[in-house]
Amino acid sequence: MDNSPTLFATDRTDRRTYIAQGWKVTDPQALADIGPVPDHETLIEIPEDVLKFYVRRYQEEQEEDR
Repeated sequence: MDNSPTLFATDRTDRRTYIAQGWKVTDPQALADIGPVPDHETLIEIPEDVLKFYVRRYQEEQEEDR
């Protein structure tokens, strides 16, 4: 599982989006709690530490812009 889980920030000029790479959710209870997922979508699990990393990065960028 190289580079997983990861959150990739795109570098688009019209909007900022993120692409998530993580572990596919297969836990029956989690899937039941979430409910139906459209065929063109999937669920992935991202650890909180990955999200905290991007929050810190965002906060640092905001501080640099001040």
